[in-house]
Amino acid sequence: MVFTALLIYMDDLILDGDDLNEIQSVKTHPDREFKIKDLGSLKYFLGLVVARSKLGISLCQRKYALDLLKDIDFLASKLVCTQMVKGTSMHQQDSDPYHDLVLYIQFVGRLLYLTNTHPDLSFAIQRFSQFMASPTINHHKAMTRVLRYIKGTFGQGLFYPTRFVLHVKGFSNSDWASFPDTRHCISAYCMYLGDSLISWKCIKQNIVSRYSFEAEYRALAIALCEIQ
Repeated sequence: MVFTALLIYMDDLILDGDDLNEIQSVKTHPDREFKIKDLGSLKYFLGLVVARSKLGISLCQRKYALDLLKDIDFLASKLVCTQMVKGTSMHQQDSDPYHDLVLYIQFVGRLLYLTNTHPDLSFAIQRFSQFMASPTINHHKAMTRVLRYIKGTFGQGLFYPTRFVLHVKGFSNSDWASFPDTRHCISAYCMYLGDSLISWKCIKQNIVSRYSFEAEYRALAIALCEIQ
């Protein structure tokens, strides 16, 4: 059985599979119609940098992160070692409204894309996305801390080694009643194949959990569905 995957974005294509002959055959069909250009092994695609070695494959968004910081003039900002201050509580109307709604939404969108290789940002960005309808100055202030954190970690990413134990393992957690406005909880999980992180998510639970252990069980149920 031959497996071939084709990813298309505008006029850029990524072709991969487990049979070189099949890959070459697939490439000939669009080349007859459009005269495509073969750029060889994947190195850069939509802000994603791909580096290969004998040890494995690494993915990062170094250039994307630097461009983000440059666009908002944060390249000279002071570094911080954490995304958020412990105990930070954000809620609706916790301060004066932020003056530029469109800019806030753009920040959240660009940061969401960065979580493709920065899963450590997922919790913070999930919090910011809850206030896109009416962000406040406090919400924007918390976001600037994440940007300062990114400045010190822009080169980090994901690594997938060539040798690993074929074993699936997962972790889950919850943040109980972290939204003062609704008392909803946050569920999070991360899944590994060997030591390689392959799946992760941070989402708000749909209903209110009355106890912390109830929130933990809901988070575990979501994680088990992902494992299956």
